[in-house]
Amino acid sequence: MSNVYDNILGLIGNTPMVKLNTVTKDIPATVYAKLESYNPGHSTKDRIALHIIENAEKKGLLKEDSVVVETTSGNTGFSIAMVCIIKGYKCILAVSDKTKPEKIAYLKALGAVVYICPANVPADDPRSYYEVAKRIAQETPNSIYINQYFNELNIDAHYQTTGPEIWEQTEGKITHLFACTGTGGTLSGSAKYLKEKNPDIKIIGVDADGSILKSYHETGEIHKEDVHPYQIEGMGKNLIPSALLFDKIDEFVRVNDEMSAYRTREIALKEAIMGGYTTGAVTQALIQYAQSHEFTENDMVVLIYPDHGSRYITKVYSDKWMEEQGFVNNCVHNYDEVFQL
Repeated sequence: MSNVYDNILGLIGNTPMVKLNTVTKDIPATVYAKLESYNPGHSTKDRIALHIIENAEKKGLLKEDSVVVETTSGNTGFSIAMVCIIKGYKCILAVSDKTKPEKIAYLKALGAVVYICPANVPADDPRSYYEVAKRIAQETPNSIYINQYFNELNIDAHYQTTGPEIWEQTEGKITHLFACTGTGGTLSGSAKYLKEKNPDIKIIGVDADGSILKSYHETGEIHKEDVHPYQIEGMGKNLIPSALLFDKIDEFVRVNDEMSAYRTREIALKEAIMGGYTTGAVTQALIQYAQSHEFTENDMVVLIYPDHGSRYITKVYSDKWMEEQGFVNNCVHNYDEVFQL
């Protein structure tokens, strides 16, 4: 039978690419978006959740009624919870208080136990979601800690799947890859594979204004003065993940909350792609990059769109939320019409 699977996990990977025609019209290159929202968990994190958990099974680290513990801003948690349901494991997740209530409700709907931790504390603070997850894993019998920020399998999942998919989909013609960096696994694994195929491919990491990754790439030092609160979820960091291979990245572009928000909404309105906040961020990075780098008609650019906009309806797609942030330029108000007899 065609297009029939034993369970939902069979749908992970082989996501489509779609040409962008309007938001990038001023850039001579051909630009494609790789839509990771087509994974069953609606994000690229499905790939690492399945890969890491199945690797643990092969090593005998997971048994009946085992517990999988992880730190997440939402998407990784959805993916782990989904995989745990099919595999029969319990799931405990530590999230930051920057995570919207609907995401937490989604995690709980998938059976996860959720711990909410303060976002604006140092990574080594015992209250941070990194340290809380570590402590839970240490204190919970028969458990494993995914540890996506420092797990080489995070990179390997994308080296084995995302990178080859992009190479095949572009028939090896890709010249530039742009992706947001949080744990770094998506960009690093894809970049590692693509650089092996063609070392001239430019790999561009996208960092958040408020994160340390761009300046660390440029100086090899952590600049704590770069750190301040920001709204984009799942992107940027106040620590250096080992899953981020800086030597595979040619350049970083830093984007801010406001322009990324506008761009996210523009993509929905002009390309009919409901992407997450990072969809706008990676597109904004391309537009900023194009201001100082020359593209030609022979260039082929791939942007990784990590997740689906349904998880941001009360955030970046909400006029009220946009106004609360002071993001009022180009903010389209769609007031309901009242039908009267």
